[in-house]
Amino acid sequence: MNKELREFRRLERVCLEQAALSMDLTRSGLLKVAEDCRVAAEAIEAQLSRRPFAGAVQALVLALSATRLSNRH
Repeated sequence: MNKELREFRRLERVCLEQAALSMDLTRSGLLKVAEDCRVAAEAIEAQLSRRPFAGAVQALVLALSATRLSNRH
């Protein structure tokens, strides 16, 4: 689970760095991905004391479903 947490945090940082250098449309997409990674990482952190693998899967599912909902509005 720590590997997944580190990867989500790394992806969040990369997206934020690239968004700072990008134009409007690309920047918006990168910021959304960074937000999804942050949400997933926070969910993993909350689940660390619980079921290791199931928590990571649940965090990813939550992040992806939040993205789908935000894209519909």
